Amino acid sequence: MSQKDEGLAPSLKGLSDREVIARRTAGQGNHVPFQSSRPYSLIFKENLFTFINAAFFTISLVMFLLGRIGDGVLVVVVIFGGVIINIYQEIWAKRKLDEIALLYRPKATVIRDGEEWQVDPSEIVLGDILLLHPGDQIVVDGSIVGDGRIEVDESLLTGESDSIPKVADDPVYSGSFCVSGTACYEAEKVGTTTVAYQLMSGARAFRQILTPVQREINVVIRVFLLIACFLWILVGISFLSRSYSLNDVVQRSAVIAGLVPAGLLLAITLAYGLGAVRMIGQNVLIQQANAVESLSNVEVLCLDKTGTLTTNQIELQEVYPIGMSEADLRSLLGIYAASTKAGNKTSEALSNACPGIVHEPIFEVPFSSARKWSALVFNHAGLGLGEEKIENVSEQEIEEFKIQNSKFKIPSPGTYVLGAPEILLSGEFMTPEMLHYIEEGTHQGLRVVLFAYSPEVRSLNQENAPPILPKSLKPLGILRFSDQLRPEAHETLAGFAKAGIELKIISGDNPKTVAALAKQAGLGSEITVVSGQELALMDQAQFDQTALSSTVFGRITPEQKAELVRSLRRQGRYVAMTGDGVNDVLSLKQANLAIAMESGSKATRGVADIVLLKDSFGALPHTFLEGQRIRNGIQDVMKLFLIRTFCVTLLIFATAIVTDSFPLQNKHSAIVALIGVGFPTMFIPIWAQPGAIPRRSMVRSMLHFVIPATLTLTLTALVVYLFYLVVAVLDLPPTMDPSQLDYGEPRSALVTILVMGQLLLLPFLKPPTKQWVGGEPLSGDWRYTIVALILLGVYFLIVAVPPFRHFFELTPLSPLGYLFIGLIALEWCFILRAVWRGRFLDHFLGIDLG
Repeated sequence: MSQKDEGLAPSLKGLSDREVIARRTAGQGNHVPFQSSRPYSLIFKENLFTFINAAFFTISLVMFLLGRIGDGVLVVVVIFGGVIINIYQEIWAKRKLDEIALLYRPKATVIRDGEEWQVDPSEIVLGDILLLHPGDQIVVDGSIVGDGRIEVDESLLTGESDSIPKVADDPVYSGSFCVSGTACYEAEKVGTTTVAYQLMSGARAFRQILTPVQREINVVIRVFLLIACFLWILVGISFLSRSYSLNDVVQRSAVIAGLVPAGLLLAITLAYGLGAVRMIGQNVLIQQANAVESLSNVEVLCLDKTGTLTTNQIELQEVYPIGMSEADLRSLLGIYAASTKAGNKTSEALSNACPGIVHEPIFEVPFSSARKWSALVFNHAGLGLGEEKIENVSEQEIEEFKIQNSKFKIPSPGTYVLGAPEILLSGEFMTPEMLHYIEEGTHQGLRVVLFAYSPEVRSLNQENAPPILPKSLKPLGILRFSDQLRPEAHETLAGFAKAGIELKIISGDNPKTVAALAKQAGLGSEITVVSGQELALMDQAQFDQTALSSTVFGRITPEQKAELVRSLRRQGRYVAMTGDGVNDVLSLKQANLAIAMESGSKATRGVADIVLLKDSFGALPHTFLEGQRIRNGIQDVMKLFLIRTFCVTLLIFATAIVTDSFPLQNKHSAIVALIGVGFPTMFIPIWAQPGAIPRRSMVRSMLHFVIPATLTLTLTALVVYLFYLVVAVLDLPPTMDPSQLDYGEPRSALVTILVMGQLLLLPFLKPPTKQWVGGEPLSGDWRYTIVALILLGVYFLIVAVPPFRHFFELTPLSPLGYLFIGLIALEWCFILRAVWRGRFLDHFLGIDLG
């Protein structure tokens, strides 16, 4: 148990320590197996026992049996090395997820022996009395006890977003949240018997949810896997129908297996991991795996003003008394703030500015974002300074209070309401001076609240219906509160603009107040403002148009906030939503990406994909740019993988048709993959730059680059291979059988042109100068070109060093031959650039580059 809290429910004693121990011993505790992520056994199983791994393992085993130890080792190192890295990455992620789940596991407040304690849900036993405040999660099933009243969001269980009032004897269920009010409930079902556990036991198990990019990549891999299976069948048929040796069949099967870009998933996994690590350094906690990719897709960010743009440190600036002195108004406000049980930031600010002693209300309506008001109802006995029930206040404090409030005039008993001026009273019941004071405050970015009174002494609650305002409200005063902008707010909004993200500020405050704060934060003067009342009068078409065109939304209810997010998503926008209060839960669940503050309610953290540690709102622009950088890096990696795989596939078909031969050995394919794709993809995710991402399929957006490069490189490589093959045939002695033709030089020439072509794609991928601009816009980044030159040197070093050359079964060409192939590669560059700039294939394929 943690440190004892202040007593809030003295009439409920709860269980004794002895009863708790007895019930826990009897198996009546709330112990539920806590499974936050995959077990280690499943991680190993999913990474090791796959079809593609089985295929590679079989091929490597056959190579070992045939005595081709080098080929077998190469397959094991390349494929299973990646598997080991992937397993390590996932185990590291599992441990982090387990730590996060424990860190943010909800706590519960129990009453035992009349005292309140913060405990872990696993310490709850059957019959415990638990206390709920706004934002608290209900952790076990039970029924309300005592005089409290709360409103509960059961949408996580039922799917319905309405707040449901709960009073004595009403049931409450684990998995729901207290939206407003304070009450106690008794635990009647714990552990595996709760409704939430029975409904969600399957959902609690880890589910591997693939992101959109991963789904596209899986489609690509499956397509190549089907092609590989088709080619394996053809190789098997050729083995039965022709005089190919088993060694030839194994070699060809290994090359075909290399067509499946298994390393692509590894490269993407590492890119996501790198991004997550960088984000942790920015105090951004990724709670859902797909959040990294979601960041890259965000087009619209919806901000809840309070706690995001502002610090949520509210201060009472000034009061405007109506029909009474300022001292009398402040006395009433002090009593109101001290007597409310459902406190919030506004009541805290009142308590700090207007001290008062507690009076027991006979009814209370807690503040709700949907209502925009709260109320206390006092009777006769509760208002006399000498007659009221006073608790935890010394006689000396009472005397000091009487002296400080010597002019205090005891008002008549009745209902006191604190809320939005336009909700409590219409403009016709306000004087021009009152309206001017309110208008002036909102234009200054201040929160303006009306304090009003009604002589009615009755409950405002209705059975199974929201509370209603009393009639004949009389204004007592207007209050102005300031909410300071975060110091980093201006820089943060500028960062969103740089990331190309459109902002929507949605708040329960007055629209003019929100607009004034937005302008102070640097959002710009040309912003469109709309109120919740105006939205309520619109039809669906008008609502959707307003959601797109407006920037600031004020006096918005939680339901309207959620509907705004839904409307933006219906219109094709990828929406992120930030929030910190319970009123934000509905809209967070509707967004593509939910972002919560660490200091926010348990409910918001529970539904969020991302939690901003230390409330690091200023880190968000960097986070969005990081997401764009990761996705752009993945897209560049995919381009290289696709070009290499398509090219080798087409060469296999082309050489089989034209020459009845197989173009590459397994080690040849390996060195092309390693130098042309493997090593470059180690740097691309690190060096990628953020930027706008096309709103279409990733594969479709890459066709402009991939198709021309693939077709032209395949034709160029085929020409080089055929040239050296013809030379080899012409040099063949007349007495030698053509079946004994040495394919060493043709294959080495083919490997050389493929390596050169793949490396020359790097400057085209990130053009350092205008001369290289064709498939991609000017980058000015020379690092990719430098890496290409270094890797070209590595290739020639392998060719020059006999042990390396023999391992990869390369035949050295003459210096003139390498120069000849280099000139052909450069000529290919000019042709490819012309094709890209002329956009011939783009027009033929109907690719719209926007």
